[in-house]
Amino acid sequence: MSVKIGEHIDLGEFPLLLAPMEDVSDPPFRYVCKQNGVDLMYTEFISSEGLIRDAAKSRQKLDIFEYERPIGIQIFGSDIESMRKSAEICTLAAPNLIDINYGCPVKNVACRGAGASLLQDIDKMVAMTKAVVDATHLPVTVKTRLGWDDNTKNVYEVAERLQDIGIKALAIHGRTRAQMYKGQADWSMIRDIKQNPRVKIPIFGNGDVDSVEKAAAWRQEYEVDGIMIGRASIGYPWIFREIKHFFETGQRLEGPTIAERVEVCKTHLIKSIEWKGEKTGVFEMRRHYSNYFKGIPNFKEYRTQLVGLQDYREILEVLEEIQNSFSEFEFAAV
Repeated sequence: MSVKIGEHIDLGEFPLLLAPMEDVSDPPFRYVCKQNGVDLMYTEFISSEGLIRDAAKSRQKLDIFEYERPIGIQIFGSDIESMRKSAEICTLAAPNLIDINYGCPVKNVACRGAGASLLQDIDKMVAMTKAVVDATHLPVTVKTRLGWDDNTKNVYEVAERLQDIGIKALAIHGRTRAQMYKGQADWSMIRDIKQNPRVKIPIFGNGDVDSVEKAAAWRQEYEVDGIMIGRASIGYPWIFREIKHFFETGQRLEGPTIAERVEVCKTHLIKSIEWKGEKTGVFEMRRHYSNYFKGIPNFKEYRTQLVGLQDYREILEVLEEIQNSFSEFEFAAV
């Protein structure tokens, strides 16, 4: 049985999703994840207020490319009318779906009445979601958390009520807002929602899936329709390829060699420059180097060089040097 979002988005038997991550899941990063088999991706989350003000940063996040499909644009906000208007703007950018963020826990989002804050006011969340659903012909999906804190885990109610007003899929991060990203994700409530006979839409689990073994075990244990992966893919887009290979064959795929890591890192850098220009592209790539080469001994010296350079040709030379210096190095399995 294929997992479907709405009538037209067919994600196959057990899809892997790339979580929307601020300052990470931009088009260059999405490109290398798509090359490694991810089934559904989202833009970085976009402020509804920023879209309405026509803020350059918000508008740039609407950039999507044909090879990325299926892709969703994720929006967040605290005002229902602004969310409705931003849904109309997003529809014109022609994504495959629109996703609403009711999960972001960070202070400058949640404490301004957006993101996970809506878990404190389910009636407003429902009204906001309905406004977005009514504003677009595209499928609308939602990403949220278990609840605001341990005393208010209300995701059961959220799942039923949002399905009733027309959302087509729900991704749930197995933590409350109070937990932020600390402690362990608890997927047992996600399984309970999946087992609820009233809930017919796809349910995707998110939080702490960082290995092939965990993906395989949690697929069985929690009965979700697919897995959304975020932090574990940063600097390691191969996680999608490796999980898929294991599902298809039951065998572990060898991890990427140093040559593959360098090649994908170069691709990421070049795509970043193509999209943002050399100055910004080089600058924003700096956050990724440590992740691409995690595990290499004494990488700090190379990282210092990489983040200090402004000419991308010099960066490419350092990447070549890394490849030559560590050609015999074997990475530990992820």
